[in-house]
Amino acid sequence: MILTTDRVPLRAWQAQALTRYADTSPRDFLAVATPGAGKTTFALVLARRLLDSRVVDRVVVVTPTDHLKTQWTHAADAVGINLTPDYGRGTGLPIGVHGPVVTYAGVAAVTGALRSLTTARRTLVILDEVHHAGDSMSWGEAVREAFAPAERRLSLTGTPFRSDINPIPFITYDDGGDGVLRSRADYVYGYGEALSDATVRPVIFLAYSGEMTWRTSVGDIVSADVSDALPREVTAAAWRTALDPQGAWIGQVLRDADRRLTEVRRHIPDAGGLVLASDQTAARGYAKRLRELTGQQAVLVLSDEPGASAKIASFASSRERWMVAVRMVSEGVDVPRLMVGVYATSAATPLYFAQAVGRFVRTRRPGETASIFLPSVPRLLSHAAELERERDHVLRRRDDPGTVDEWTGLEEAEARAAARRESEPGPGVQPLTSEATLDRVVFDGGVFESHVVPADAAEEEFLGIPGLLEPGQVAELLRGRRAAGQAAERPAPSTRTAAAELAALRAELNTCARAYARQRGVTPAIAHSEARRATGGPPAAQADAQTLQARIDVLRRRAVGR
Repeated sequence: MILTTDRVPLRAWQAQALTRYADTSPRDFLAVATPGAGKTTFALVLARRLLDSRVVDRVVVVTPTDHLKTQWTHAADAVGINLTPDYGRGTGLPIGVHGPVVTYAGVAAVTGALRSLTTARRTLVILDEVHHAGDSMSWGEAVREAFAPAERRLSLTGTPFRSDINPIPFITYDDGGDGVLRSRADYVYGYGEALSDATVRPVIFLAYSGEMTWRTSVGDIVSADVSDALPREVTAAAWRTALDPQGAWIGQVLRDADRRLTEVRRHIPDAGGLVLASDQTAARGYAKRLRELTGQQAVLVLSDEPGASAKIASFASSRERWMVAVRMVSEGVDVPRLMVGVYATSAATPLYFAQAVGRFVRTRRPGETASIFLPSVPRLLSHAAELERERDHVLRRRDDPGTVDEWTGLEEAEARAAARRESEPGPGVQPLTSEATLDRVVFDGGVFESHVVPADAAEEEFLGIPGLLEPGQVAELLRGRRAAGQAAERPAPSTRTAAAELAALRAELNTCARAYARQRGVTPAIAHSEARRATGGPPAAQADAQTLQARIDVLRRRAVGR
């Protein structure tokens, strides 16, 4: 439902949030709204009303990145608020400008000047993605120092808060009776609500597994399936092998994602795709693979290059197929035509995952469904299935084990730095071979296993779904495939294609390896290595049917002690 107030069309949640603000007229207000819901519009309409009623005379906006400074400046123009993205020590404000847009890092650089600016006139401070004020103690202290005198402060966020011990300035924390402090939002508009209102697109996640083989720093050759529940170090190595720009896994995933984009563009000609990479080397490699695949140059966005923001803005208004970025497009960037994504990064925190998915949920018309291709890593699948779950910022004691991230063993502030380090090439992992198999689909909180999308002609048909089905139609399609897969009898080997036979044998080998590993108290990767040493031959991705069957027989004999 769309309501209209002033000169700007408002969504129902925006009107409700504005009403709640008007009823309480608070000095501090925290609005939590899912990416793509329209937090910027809500904030600027509120700012316009406060300016018109003479509650404030000045507006300051704080953003995470330089690109968002420009985005906020253009959006403010639409409601008659004149903001400048060019503000620094000694520059002052031009006549007729309501205020500056600065980054959190910029606040730390000109704290005193911003405090003076805020003190001189009644000021509304808009803190966009306010969780960034907890990224660094110096940033949080600078935000508190600069904007303590502000007449009003509006904090916005669209992603889950981290669990750490750094309080975020101007956020209210309540004790729930268990000694743990949790943030209290003044208005919450979650992804689930936004889906029900058709404010955002639903997302279908296509998760790819496959056996990865790499050489360790001591020369050992190890194989593992990226979808298996493995020790953290093994999963990290398998994940890195999958994301190798030269590898077969990423090549297959990019090919399938481009096929989906082609189908989407039959109905939405300007639909675009985004590949999120771990580092600049990988990003350049993915861009090269896409050029070879499509014959077109992908837009490459590297945050430390001049003109990165201009590249994003140009892509947003163009009809180019693909953009490849490292982290520049992970948060707040508004490119509504993005409908197909490839999550080709090792970043694993809920915060980053939610930010990344947020780039694809901005809807333009009814019936759109976004598609995101990703590794079938258990942690990522958990994030995808729980996307609609809302989280508050929880402050725990430094010695509380709850502050530790279960993936990295680090506090979340350190976990994101660890994700960056893990994504960099290191001497410990030399990718050798990889394979990609569509393993499962996650949609609407449900997980649809591999038999829903078999590795044959039916998979090709499934990958051609144009991404324009209503959410109910997508769910019905997946349920129908699940029922068909469960009812179908296993075909005789003679009726299978060679490709289907190999896929079935690899799946059976993976099942045997997992069972053997549980029995012996080892990892599936070790089980695969033992079977390969006994039979010889290439990794499972390249092995023929006879070799795969031999390895299955080896593991079965060893499991029963014969």
